[in-house]
Amino acid sequence: MSERPTDDEPTDTEPAIEFLCDPALHGTIPEPDRAIRHLPDWFRNLEREMGMLDAHGMPGLTAKACLPMTDAFALGYVVPLPYDVMFVVPEDRVSIQLGWAPDAAFQPIEQHHPGQIGAPAPPFEQVMPLKFVNPWRIKVPEGYSVLFTQPFNHPELPFTCFTGLVDCDRFDTTINFPFAWTGPAGEHVLPAGTPIAQLTPIRRDTLVKRHAARASTEEELTEQEAAKQRKYHEESTYRRDWRAKK
Repeated sequence: MSERPTDDEPTDTEPAIEFLCDPALHGTIPEPDRAIRHLPDWFRNLEREMGMLDAHGMPGLTAKACLPMTDAFALGYVVPLPYDVMFVVPEDRVSIQLGWAPDAAFQPIEQHHPGQIGAPAPPFEQVMPLKFVNPWRIKVPEGYSVLFTQPFNHPELPFTCFTGLVDCDRFDTTINFPFAWTGPAGEHVLPAGTPIAQLTPIRRDTLVKRHAARASTEEELTEQEAAKQRKYHEESTYRRDWRAKK
């Protein structure tokens, strides 16, 4: 499995997302980019095979061979941290001190009031809600919303962003990213360029709004069992037969 910045680049006729910043900032801070360009080191450094057979006698594969995981890494865009930020996190994980270079053009992190998430009531007994200040206004075509999430499959990040869905085709200003520190106590530096949020544009009229929960039919059970056998006993089945090009 490749790391997959192999998709065709979008054409001028396709819908586009735009990231707009203050002209004084342009060229001075890291720019948003396709999420695939922010693969974490733990994934990038993995070998595809473990050098052993699995329980089905097939080559034992790592997460590097998991195309659904790779497709999640490649979904949408990432907004990077604009400046280096120091965190001094006490044992109570609440009285967090923050610092950045004095010449930073704006304050990259601000505090929320703990009451906004119900702290210190569970599950926020030891949480100080913070927010990344995002300098980028996000423009999308009419009919599109944007899902803002924690960067997918980045367990190395010492924070967790809250998830939100914004109708960015109507919202004409910047959107900040609330988060909670989840890393250990102590002194930490997040370098400029750290992925702080993953953005996925979603066309609202394509959302599936109906659902059903039911017992499988005999035909569906047979189909499912056949797919299960192929999944565990044939190599590259997902890539060859089940994966749609993104």
